[in-house]
Amino acid sequence: MSNMLRKTLTGIAVAAAFTTTSIAASAQEQGKLEEVLARGHLIVGTGSTNAPWHFKDEAGNLVGFDIDIAKIVAKGLFGDDTKIEFVQQESDARIPNVTTGKVDITCQFMTVTAERAQQVNVTIPYYREGVGLLTKADGKLKTYDELKAAGSGATVSVLQNVYAEDMVHAALPEAKVDQYESVDLIYQALNSGQADAAATDQSSLQWLIVTTPGKYQDAGYGWNPQSYSCAVKRGDQDWLNFVNTALHEAMTGVEFDFYAASFKTWFGRDVPAPKIGFPVEFE
Repeated sequence: MSNMLRKTLTGIAVAAAFTTTSIAASAQEQGKLEEVLARGHLIVGTGSTNAPWHFKDEAGNLVGFDIDIAKIVAKGLFGDDTKIEFVQQESDARIPNVTTGKVDITCQFMTVTAERAQQVNVTIPYYREGVGLLTKADGKLKTYDELKAAGSGATVSVLQNVYAEDMVHAALPEAKVDQYESVDLIYQALNSGQADAAATDQSSLQWLIVTTPGKYQDAGYGWNPQSYSCAVKRGDQDWLNFVNTALHEAMTGVEFDFYAASFKTWFGRDVPAPKIGFPVEFE
């Protein structure tokens, strides 16, 4: 074999190897963002039984605040918030379905913890949950100040939990605490007069006030804050950055009207409009 032929063959082999490497590198660069865009719709893991977060309306459609959060992400991707496939899942599947790739993202009132952040990437928070005190609008003790002043004369119903009594006493140190096996029962205790207040999630409290106007009120005190965020698979910073950008601009920028309208629908509250001028993030 001549030197010229040998050099030609070697050059072809090197070029082929370079092309193969480039293709492989290009494939590796195709992350979740590119995958979702190519597919043409977003796959979202969520629930279907927890109002006002995710539940079915009379027509059988999934609705709720989590559903609207997913729509914000879909609209950012496609300019169309209907391009979503919802995978209905139990709470214990929120992380596994993300890590195995069954869903692109979980939007299902997931509390952020350091332990969970080791398993998935959590997005910026889109809601801050907490405990509140639901009272009857015609009850003898309606406000936090009245409940606190009543001391041991105030009774609070709460979902049974090893920490339930300590949790209530963090807000009302002297109150009597009655624990019940279900959320429905804590509201029944309030409705029947067995309890003066029900300690429950702020979001549930607001939903009950929205859906049963004139029946309940917020005593005006909240505690035990926790952040709700979406979850995505670890290791894809571009995908996490995109979702964070979509959520951030819904809460502070171009999609604020949609976020604010959703918040009003499900929680009955007006969200303060973002200040114009210096970015609030740096204040």
